[in-house]
Amino acid sequence: MSSQTPIELRGQEEMVMNAVLSIAKSISRSGEGSLIIIAERRDVDGLYETHYPQITSNSVLTEQGMNVVVEKLATIDGSVIITPTGELVAFGARVLKSTTLPGYGTRHAAAAGITSSLPQATAILISEESSLIKIFQKGNIVIEMDSAEVNPNAMEKVIAFLTRNDMALIVATGLSLAVQVPYYYIFLVGGSYLIVKAIFEVASSVLMGSTEKDKA
Repeated sequence: MSSQTPIELRGQEEMVMNAVLSIAKSISRSGEGSLIIIAERRDVDGLYETHYPQITSNSVLTEQGMNVVVEKLATIDGSVIITPTGELVAFGARVLKSTTLPGYGTRHAAAAGITSSLPQATAILISEESSLIKIFQKGNIVIEMDSAEVNPNAMEKVIAFLTRNDMALIVATGLSLAVQVPYYYIFLVGGSYLIVKAIFEVASSVLMGSTEKDKA
């Protein structure tokens, strides 16, 4: 049982999510594809298989140098699976739960399938074709972003949204409301736009990093 307090645990989970998104952006910029799954070890057990020799270590993603290791492992064919607190569970893993998405490949099917089977899981997919980063929860894409750097404060709120599933963390962050169209709210975030689709609950979000620096 973890000796961390709930606040410490939440902070650890947000640090892990931030590290994973940084890894995803780096992989995206390299033009490669990958799938990183964040799930509790006990929940994901039996839902994947791997033919690669596995490394057992007590190291966690937030420790110095582990981000480089995980990024390299993430480019191996298959998925990397880590716990919400950053422990490496498996790499080169083939997900046994998949949901076919017409027009998309096996990574999308695995991301949709594993997060449908495990409602508390998050899957971060980096598309080799488009270089977009797609984040799945409960079988759906909840955020889509490119590899551009985003205002750190806005990114903190997005990470909190992903780890706590609370749209208010985005809406009430002081982001400037630029325009509202049916079912969508478009927020100005420095030189970037955060598009949140809200129909009773968040169905899909798109975070597009600006390709130019803010010209204030």
